[in-house]
Amino acid sequence: MATREQVDELKSKMGTQRAELIAAARSLSREDSLRVPVDAEGEEQWTALEQLAHLWEMERAYDAWVLRALHEENPDLAGTAPSPVEIPIESANLHTVEDLVDALIRERLYTEGIIDAIRLDDFERTAVSPAFGQLTVLQWVRSFYRHDRQHAAQVQGRKSDYQPNFKTKEPNQRQARLDLVARRRA
Repeated sequence: MATREQVDELKSKMGTQRAELIAAARSLSREDSLRVPVDAEGEEQWTALEQLAHLWEMERAYDAWVLRALHEENPDLAGTAPSPVEIPIESANLHTVEDLVDALIRERLYTEGIIDAIRLDDFERTAVSPAFGQLTVLQWVRSFYRHDRQHAAQVQGRKSDYQPNFKTKEPNQRQARLDLVARRRA
């Protein structure tokens, strides 16, 4: 069973990493927020604005996964569709850093409410993801600050010291997004 100290540490790390991400994003000029990194692959090809939109979308996904784990017995998360965000990745570059930062702040309040409502023994509930395998709720919610750390580095134009532990090869989410947008337009 998770301890109160583990949950407090989790919330502290979430606050610290989100603050670092927001500070990094707010330090960018408009030109820098739209810069596409040279010689990058996958998510690292996204602009800083697209990185922020991706974080917003993924926060919704993590929330949906956690809620399923809390309400179902070891659910298979394949096909779990979170509610769409108002600024998807493909239109992120039409917005400002502040638009996306404000959205991330609002979304995090919702996430914090979910975490605050979880009973300590429910942090041990599990869910199965095709990309990550079986994880506990505690492991899922730790993903929030780790994901922020990864993308804060990318927003700052550097390689992250954190890489997700995918069960298989990391999916090229940038290409998947391009394919999705092309299908919608067809």
